[in-house]
Amino acid sequence: VPRLNAALDERRDAIAGGLERAEKAQAEAAAAKDSYTDQLAEARAEAARIREQARQDGQKIIAEMREQASADAARIAANAQAQIEAERAAALASLRVEVGSLALGLASSVIGESLTDDRRSQSIVDRFLADLETADAAAAQARR
Repeated sequence: VPRLNAALDERRDAIAGGLERAEKAQAEAAAAKDSYTDQLAEARAEAARIREQARQDGQKIIAEMREQASADAARIAANAQAQIEAERAAALASLRVEVGSLALGLASSVIGESLTDDRRSQSIVDRFLADLETADAAAAQARR
């Protein structure tokens, strides 16, 4: 009987030791699971922060590009307007010379004399064109 009791005591100690080891392993596993869960939550939070920062950076870049495109469009429009005005002024100057020479030619044919005095003919043409511009301005004013 003492041997049997000793064997039973050893077996009970072995089972109790196994249970203690199992409980300890289970506690370690639970701690590891908690650590993993915490790390996973931190990783998800960091990913959310990174996504939000990327979204904000993207919106900032889009706003900057729109602003730059708007400035470029305004600059291009201003350059085009300046070029149009320059071409208009050149066309008016060319037209003024052409109208002047045609008017002088027509006046020479009507009068029957040559109007070759450049200074005098130029002043006549300038006065005639100024009178036309004044008449056009008056007509435009009357229409309004």
